[in-house]
Amino acid sequence: MSVPICVVDSFTSEPFRGNPAAVCFADAARMKDAVWMQSVAAELNLSETAFVSRHGDGWQLRWFTPTVEVDLCGHATLAAAHALWESGRLGAGEPARFQTRNSGILTCRKSDAGIVMDFPARPALAAEPPEDLVLGLGSRPLWCGRSVDDFLCELPDETAVTSHRPIFDALARVKCRGVIVTARASRPGFDFVSRFYGPAAGILEDPVTGSAHCTLAPFWSERLGRESLRGWQASARGGAVGTRVVANRVELIGSAVTVWKGELL
Repeated sequence: MSVPICVVDSFTSEPFRGNPAAVCFADAARMKDAVWMQSVAAELNLSETAFVSRHGDGWQLRWFTPTVEVDLCGHATLAAAHALWESGRLGAGEPARFQTRNSGILTCRKSDAGIVMDFPARPALAAEPPEDLVLGLGSRPLWCGRSVDDFLCELPDETAVTSHRPIFDALARVKCRGVIVTARASRPGFDFVSRFYGPAAGILEDPVTGSAHCTLAPFWSERLGRESLRGWQASARGGAVGTRVVANRVELIGSAVTVWKGELL
């Protein structure tokens, strides 16, 4: 049987911007076959492929990079919710409730500002940067912390982030999912900027990383004294992520646009 599939650009309202994610509407048997899902993700070769299947009164959701399964992905969750509403599998007024492997229930809903995703906060605790991290960054960061997934590194200013040239071979040796570099924004309409490197997960630089904002939001909310912020991920494609810290959760807000649809034979 063929498997419906689409590619959605997340955290953007324009095609060919933001972060592309594939969404596969798989059956229950396929959702148990990690080897098959990993093969599909490698074939598509996008930073993330989301696999979605009806599960009770909600949906089961798993995410794969071209090389590994991950426990949390923001832009592919946004893509999955968008695809459910756009395809009519979910009514426009219904929330999308996703059961995940290790991140609990994730809920998405539509709002005037875009799609709002309720994610767990993943704050970073201050940590000494390992030698390979400093080597990969090219200098010691102003501040370094470690979340459950990633290292978070503060750089002096927005220009230091946008012009940064990492040494990926060194970053690939750092024992973490990825490395986030960030600084306070100087561009109008945004509070902070960031970039995300994930060579250990098969992604040199991710265009827009929703899950990284589960770490960025608590970091910048504490420093700027506001719950609601707006971040710009300064990759070549670029993308905007709204954030709101609510206790030990983070709301991520973004738009999405479908760029192609098809079927996997």
